Amino acid sequence: MTTPNKKILFLPGDGIGPEVMRQVARLIEWLEKRHVATFTVTEGLVGGAAYEKHGVALTDETMAAALEVDAVMFGAVGGPQWDTLPFAVRPERGLLRLRKEMELFANLRPAMVFDALVEASTLKPEVVQGLNIMILRELTGGVYFGEPRGIETLPDGSRRGVNTQVYTTSEIHRVARVGFELARKRHHRVCSVEKANVMESGVLWREEVQKLHDAEYPDVELSHMYADNCAMQLVRNPKQFDVIVTDNLFGDLLSDCAAMLTGSLGMLPSASLGGADSSGNRKALYEPVHGSAPDIAGKNLANPLACILSFAMLLRYSFDMGTEADIVEKAVENALAHGIRTGDILQPGTDQVSTVQMGDAVLHEMDRLSTS
Repeated sequence: MTTPNKKILFLPGDGIGPEVMRQVARLIEWLEKRHVATFTVTEGLVGGAAYEKHGVALTDETMAAALEVDAVMFGAVGGPQWDTLPFAVRPERGLLRLRKEMELFANLRPAMVFDALVEASTLKPEVVQGLNIMILRELTGGVYFGEPRGIETLPDGSRRGVNTQVYTTSEIHRVARVGFELARKRHHRVCSVEKANVMESGVLWREEVQKLHDAEYPDVELSHMYADNCAMQLVRNPKQFDVIVTDNLFGDLLSDCAAMLTGSLGMLPSASLGGADSSGNRKALYEPVHGSAPDIAGKNLANPLACILSFAMLLRYSFDMGTEADIVEKAVENALAHGIRTGDILQPGTDQVSTVQMGDAVLHEMDRLSTS
């Protein structure tokens, strides 16, 4: 049975963004042809592409469209030709405005290691093989946004830099709730990470996460860990984790640490989610972790898999289409298992393909999986 029509806004952006997004469009066509779902896809400009046409990184009209759709698929922004622009119109401002006005407070960064890419990791194969964890980072609070902040000159002429780590109960609860809900769709385990041993904000974080768990999520196993220990455990035994939920600063550090467990930045998807409305729907933006890669833009060399896997996250978390998300992820895994590689993940004995050919390979595997 076909699911109700879903609205997606494509914001391909700059560099390789349009190329990798075109492969996602092909997956949508595949789903529609098989009457799995119907989608209304619109497209807008963001980043340098928007600046060239409109003089801003994101127009009010595109921002309004992002607030109206069910989900946004984002490519990448930036390039050397815009590096000297004033800060207010830099390409990156488009993404920051989207995050702010969509109120996207929960950043999801999965770290998955496909069997075919185990050797790409710098860790021993037995440590990372089969890894599939989720880092959930609070995105709009904490030390990056707290007040007071700034640099001041002291009476003796020396200078002092100030940043304030601050969280409220509501900020902690809303991101922890996302973590518990994610765990219910995974392996029912959440590890909450802070520094309660030296920071009052960490004490509050630990207490409030525990309260929310006890009141609403007793079916999910909850553990607590200090951030420094978590960093160590991620490289010692990362498979002990399921969902890690943490604040903005520690999430920034830990998600990049976890990213390198996989051995390839070009393979990593991400999602940024807002709060649930009365119907349980959330504003959401999905994007590959990689940048715009201007050096290979337009050459049909880019790896589209991070964008394709971001689309799988869109299916899973915005549209509750877990079965279809599984097919996309399994198709990626199978394509890699057959030795198909773009240049960034090329290994001895594998075949280098173009962006479009990698899309072909994923679609071929989806065909095979849907008939098996």
